[in-house]
Amino acid sequence: MTTAVFTGGGTAGHVTPNLALMKRLLDEGFSISYIGSKGGLEEALVRELGVPFYGISAGKLRRYASLKNISDAFRVLKGLLEARKLLIKLKPDVLFSKGGYVSVPVVLGAKGICPVVCHESDYSLGLSTKIAARYAKTMCVSFQDTLGMLKREAVFTGSPVRPELYKGNASKGRALCGFSGEKPVLLVIGGSQGSQAINEALSGSLSTLLKKFDIAHICGKGKLCNIAPLKGYVQFEYVTDELKNLLAMADIVLSRAGANTIFELLALKKPNLLIPLPASSSRGDQLQNAAYFEKKGFSKVLNQGVLTKETLSEALNALYLERARYIKQMSECKNADGTEAVLHEIRLAAKK
Repeated sequence: MTTAVFTGGGTAGHVTPNLALMKRLLDEGFSISYIGSKGGLEEALVRELGVPFYGISAGKLRRYASLKNISDAFRVLKGLLEARKLLIKLKPDVLFSKGGYVSVPVVLGAKGICPVVCHESDYSLGLSTKIAARYAKTMCVSFQDTLGMLKREAVFTGSPVRPELYKGNASKGRALCGFSGEKPVLLVIGGSQGSQAINEALSGSLSTLLKKFDIAHICGKGKLCNIAPLKGYVQFEYVTDELKNLLAMADIVLSRAGANTIFELLALKKPNLLIPLPASSSRGDQLQNAAYFEKKGFSKVLNQGVLTKETLSEALNALYLERARYIKQMSECKNADGTEAVLHEIRLAAKK
């Protein structure tokens, strides 16, 4: 039996692609374990699959000077020792890393034990993946342009998409929301942590948008909007199993520009308006992701710096009118779902 260990965590973006891959490998008879951060969100998601989960210490990696770098360096070292001890015990044929701070000590701990396959979802490599890539046998990327930025050989695979998202039922989505089906549906996704900026702009434009759309709004944990009940508007704090049905019923989608979400929208051919997280609040990865998707004709982009209730309404109305053009462009993309390509690299590494 082939044995694989997966790692990655910190945000849903570092975990959901792993879930898609693990489900497939479990069906093929792989024995799989997961190494993540103690108390991380990945633990509950992984355990739902029945996959053994092992928590280790993880320290945040920063590009700037901070006193916390000292204490976190000790956490990384402790995590490295814990991960190596686990890997010696588990004896995997391959380690797959999806990034996030917890992945660094696991990848380092795998040296001399098993080959490592890394995957980066974003247009440019995050710090943890940059470090892990030095020790990986195979480096997979989601964007073809990323190949030219790397100092090492890599494989353009695309990004894995959760298979259950293809099984959505629009009627179930409308029933969940209480929508009649008379109006087109706008689905708003603020990311796993929600988006205050999107929530506020949407709240201010509801009176205008509800004249044309029914709206399902995923606000993010702890970010439900204080809005009086409105016909045609439903909000959720967070969704799991219901997401596939909400996506199936959506005519257009408003979202942040996290790589996993936008590749899922691409695979499902959902016209979308992206409001990327600004550089002041991130390393700029969402700005790069959004710019690439806009250039390819897969997405319409509205930067947060010009986000108002007026610009939001205008952009969404324009997206809806142009939706056929976006669907056509997305339909012509041959790398929308990278699941098969990444699985191929994992199987290949495990055999050697």
